[in-house]
Amino acid sequence: MEFSHEPVLLKECIQALNINPNGIYVDGTLGGAGHSIEIVKKLSLNGKLIGIDKDTDALNAASKKLEGYKNVIYYHGNHDNIQAILEELNISSVDGILLDLGVSSYQLDERNRGFSYMGDSILDMRMDRTSGITAKDVVNTYEEENLANIIWEYGEEKFSRQIAKNICKYRKTKQIETTKELVQIIENSIPKSKQNEGHPAKRTFQAIRIEVNNEIKPLYQTIINCINSLKEHGRLAVITFHSLEDRAVKNAMMDMQGKCTCPKDLPYCVCGYKSFGKIINKKPIVATQEEQNRNPRSKSAKLRIFERYDKK
Repeated sequence: MEFSHEPVLLKECIQALNINPNGIYVDGTLGGAGHSIEIVKKLSLNGKLIGIDKDTDALNAASKKLEGYKNVIYYHGNHDNIQAILEELNISSVDGILLDLGVSSYQLDERNRGFSYMGDSILDMRMDRTSGITAKDVVNTYEEENLANIIWEYGEEKFSRQIAKNICKYRKTKQIETTKELVQIIENSIPKSKQNEGHPAKRTFQAIRIEVNNEIKPLYQTIINCINSLKEHGRLAVITFHSLEDRAVKNAMMDMQGKCTCPKDLPYCVCGYKSFGKIINKKPIVATQEEQNRNPRSKSAKLRIFERYDKK
């Protein structure tokens, strides 16, 4: 299957990065290179793009899409480790970083990846299929209370406790191995009268995917690391699709912006607070109605932008 993925908030991201043609840019979630191709188009031969992705399928597809550009470096890894990756590449700082969080259309559509609640496939859900736990591991080994908490916190599923209870009940007889088995358990756990808001398995599958790929816990520190990797006036642009993602990004950016705690009547600052830059948009940028109609995935997207500079 072709790794096709319509980039969300594309124009807004390119504007946010304020691209310097001779600069170094990082796409920390390369995917199908939908954002990256527009970045690299704006770079001169002296500019450089570093594409990072946990998914080897994404890296292979992106390299084909960008094969006409010789100033692209592909890296199989996790954007959580951006400082170590840049150090390995002998790059001290960069002009811009883009993170488009969440799962791609390809990953959802590729049935053997186990991300989708449509069809039937092995429960995997790993973005990096070379390591880590699978969805099968989560549903068959986690304690009931832990499962319920994950489904509630990451999926905001009202029937999380009943779903967790039924998962544990089912696995006493046999292991849960396929997406179809898990969907049936979820459907049997939610009253029919409450199954009218999209697919009943959507929230639980999202929650398990977030747990498998550890998408939330490192995010606050990842944003800090990204900002620390920027040159003076470099930009970080982050697209989130989940309230917990957005909260982590917002909190990290606010902490890096810093805040003076001096009384307002003092003529100058004496608290010595440290700022590493500023948040460009106080409110997150969201997709236009036209984009939401064309690409439903963009409905929950939020873009936050940070510009690096050191407080003098």
